[in-house]
Amino acid sequence: MSILIGIGIVTTVTTFYLGKKGWHALHKAVGISPGVLTYQDYDAPLSLSKLSWQQLNLHKKHLKNLSEPQLRQLKRIDEKVTRYQAYQKSLQAQHKTPAVTEQQFVLNKMLHTRLPEILSSHYHLTNISTDNISNDNEAEANELLQSVLNNIEQRLDKLLAQMDTQQLQELRIMKNYINSHDS
Repeated sequence: MSILIGIGIVTTVTTFYLGKKGWHALHKAVGISPGVLTYQDYDAPLSLSKLSWQQLNLHKKHLKNLSEPQLRQLKRIDEKVTRYQAYQKSLQAQHKTPAVTEQQFVLNKMLHTRLPEILSSHYHLTNISTDNISNDNEAEANELLQSVLNNIEQRLDKLLAQMDTQQLQELRIMKNYINSHDS
């Protein structure tokens, strides 16, 4: 009788252990963590304290006076720059040295030098000089900043589209090469 109880306990523990391991393996296979449920509301207002940049180096105090759409646009720009940088690193990992085009050079200069300068100027114009600034000047400053953000995002979109086109062309070339060497 005690042997049957022992076998029952061992079987139950083994089944529970293997079931738990299988459950964790299933979750790992699909890329989620079991027991962790986080929901990210993409429509919730962005919080400057929680806002982090992957590629851009921006001072948080210069972002205080930006509108919600401008902050979201900066976040999109940062994500696009991250995608582009990942592409560049993958080329380097394949031992391909990508030539830097004028478009890439100008965009890099805009992102890492001019954008922080523009944000700083906008901050000082809209925050520090509030006594001397008229509503027209503030509106013009916001329009100019928006124009710069749109320009940068359009340039990034063109660069990413070129990247996709180039990758697609390389796939076509490899497919044609493989098809031409079939028996």
